[in-house]
Amino acid sequence: MKENISVLISEEQIKTRIAEMAAQLNEMYKDETVYVVCTLKGAFIFAADLVRQMDMDVRMEFVCASSYSGTESTGKLVMKYPLDKTMEGKNVLLIEDILDTGRTLKYLCDYLKEQNPKTVRLVTLLDKPDRRVVDIQADISGFTIPDKFVVGYGLDYDQRYRHLPYIGVVNG
Repeated sequence: MKENISVLISEEQIKTRIAEMAAQLNEMYKDETVYVVCTLKGAFIFAADLVRQMDMDVRMEFVCASSYSGTESTGKLVMKYPLDKTMEGKNVLLIEDILDTGRTLKYLCDYLKEQNPKTVRLVTLLDKPDRRVVDIQADISGFTIPDKFVVGYGLDYDQRYRHLPYIGVVNG
């Protein structure tokens, strides 16, 4: 089955905004070491493009937690791949593809804060505030989007469409 996908945010818009976000991070973390924690699987493309433009000592870590099945949040979080080291005393930058209901990111931020880091900041490519059910905000967000199911640039629909170079809306 092939879904009809319309472009919401173009490849060029994404590239431009990531450069701006990297510039903000370069100011925030000037002369610091940053432990980037990338959420899998959706944020891997965004994180790769962002960290290549970060002008500092960057260390990469990965976590995998999800509350989605298909196009809907189940409301139940599953930690599939936790960190294998502590973030105590470190500057932690959590990178996520989309801030939606906020459940997963609230859980991950709390998980990181329990490790007594120096700082924890959250960066998301997309913010969908109309779906938020917990109180959480990104420190830096790329784009605010409407309550539509989106794919591309790492985001998927049942593991498909991550490879698209743009953010698209699934139209049925």
